[in-house]
Amino acid sequence: MSVKEPVSGFAVAVVREDGKWRCSALDAGALTGLDAAITELAKLRSTGAVFGLLAVDDEFFVIVRPSPRGPSLLLSDAAAALDYDIAADVLDVLRVDPPDEEDDSIWPEGDLDILADLGLPGPELEVIAGEVDLYPDEQLQMIAQRCGFGSEFTALLDEI
Repeated sequence: MSVKEPVSGFAVAVVREDGKWRCSALDAGALTGLDAAITELAKLRSTGAVFGLLAVDDEFFVIVRPSPRGPSLLLSDAAAALDYDIAADVLDVLRVDPPDEEDDSIWPEGDLDILADLGLPGPELEVIAGEVDLYPDEQLQMIAQRCGFGSEFTALLDEI
C-alpha cells in the first residue's frame, strides 16, 4: 500500500486446549502486518492448536498458524497483495510473486491443509476461499462451524 490508511476488519486468536475451544480478539495491529499477527499469536501458550483468523477490509482473509519451524499461512486472495501490506507479507514469507495488476482472478495462496487436523480438509477450505459472493467474515464463520468452534467465534464477533 502506498498510502497508510486505516485497515478495518478483525483478528481473532483461536485456541483448542483440553478439547475446548477459546476465541479472543487480537490487537488491531495484527491486520496491518504479518509480524504483528505472529507475535500476538506466539504470546498464547497452549498444548493444543493455536491459530489466527484475520478478516481484512471486507476483501480477504488470512489464516496464521505459528509453529517452531515457521508459520503456516493461507491467504484467501493472492491479488490482495497488490493493495495490502499484510497480504504482501504473506506472499513474501511463502516466496510467491504477487500476481500482475491486470489479473483480476481470485485464488488462495498458501497451505490449504492448514486446518486439516482440525476437521477441515484442504479441498473444502479451497471451496470456502473461492466463494467470491461471501465476505471474509462469512467465510471465516463457515471455517469456524466446520472445525467446531462456530458458537465461540460468533460470540466473540458479537462482542467486538
